[in-house]
Amino acid sequence: MRNARLALAVGVVTVLATALAIAQPAKPDNLATLKQFKVASTDLHIPPVPQNGKNADAIRENLKRIKLPPGFRIDLYAIVPDARHMAVAPSTNMLFVGTRKTTVWAVTDRDGDGVADEVKAFAPSLNFKVPNGVCWTRDGFLIVVEHNRVLNFPAAEFFSEGPDVAVIEVVPQGKLIPEEEESFNHGARVCRIGKDGMLYIALGQPFNVPPRDKLALYRQWGIGGIVRMNAFDGSKREVYARGIRNSVGIDFNPKDGTLWFTDNQTDGMGDDTPPGELNRATAAGQDFGYPLVCGHVRITENGYDKDPLPANLVYPQIEFPAHAADLGLTFYTGTKFPAKYRGGIFSAQHGSWNRTTPIGARVMFTSLKPDGTADKTEVFAEGWLDPETQRYRGRPVDVAQLPDGSILVSDDFAGAIYRISYAGE
Repeated sequence: MRNARLALAVGVVTVLATALAIAQPAKPDNLATLKQFKVASTDLHIPPVPQNGKNADAIRENLKRIKLPPGFRIDLYAIVPDARHMAVAPSTNMLFVGTRKTTVWAVTDRDGDGVADEVKAFAPSLNFKVPNGVCWTRDGFLIVVEHNRVLNFPAAEFFSEGPDVAVIEVVPQGKLIPEEEESFNHGARVCRIGKDGMLYIALGQPFNVPPRDKLALYRQWGIGGIVRMNAFDGSKREVYARGIRNSVGIDFNPKDGTLWFTDNQTDGMGDDTPPGELNRATAAGQDFGYPLVCGHVRITENGYDKDPLPANLVYPQIEFPAHAADLGLTFYTGTKFPAKYRGGIFSAQHGSWNRTTPIGARVMFTSLKPDGTADKTEVFAEGWLDPETQRYRGRPVDVAQLPDGSILVSDDFAGAIYRISYAGE
């Protein structure tokens, strides 16, 4: 009898749930509404993220542990939950910040004092899915690259006050990669606009080491590579670079137009191998070796070490310590830092998750030679990894430059953005 009653109850609940699901009206397609410049939201209030209080005080206290070269200082710029990659607005004191969650943040320094006054969600009437990648076109359109969609927002810095914004659908949902290849692993995209005006997007492949039966499909789509396309309609798509495991940081050298990118390499090969990478692409069609090699280390899984290396193989400019998780980078074009830093690369190391002794959680600097190739790399900022407890107090993700010549560092662990400035020795 008891089992019969239980079965009856379950049946009733199932029927009711099904009926309610059928009765529920479908959610409005806000993207379609906004593309027609129509109102999608009736709630004009966008709650800001608190910038003061216990959390902010604790982060400022942690920043006292950060070691920098003489003459530099680091300050809390903004509390930004899950802060990942950043795009500094071209016309206002604004910053747009992607996340691996469902929010793009609009960060505003209204009085220009080097500290953000307001942080709130951008375009909250839209449903974002891992909107990690943000970048600007030459004429001030904000690109947001999600896990499997690309959107373009005209004059985003001027339409950010309300929930509804103008939007262009560059690549529809499910068309950046095949939907069956979507994965929670290595799905955070990054983007940049090249001198050719094209949109460049890095597409990480979802495996630790990809199976052989996926390689042809991945080469076709540019998964495990970098693709480029028209930034407004997604046309003229092509695979620009191949042989990349999971790049979560790309930038163009403004001096020679070469594309530089970090690459995170295979796990499970030991604490000290294979190395992380900083790469330089000088033309379309180059192959950076993965999954046959990580840096100069051959990959034995799936017999890849038996395959001949590609004729157009390009080795890394810099091999970073293994598993430091090298992510975002930017070329320093300012004049406020000492001469040694001008024209060089600042990059973020997120920090290891699978190493016996943790490493990373710092900002690196790489100088360049007169011929445009990498010279040497050194630690620029460190201290987010506690040397005594081996615990993280922060995990840098991206680096961006402000117009005043200072740089910003995002941290998705602390949920913050820091500003590093130079006051002189």
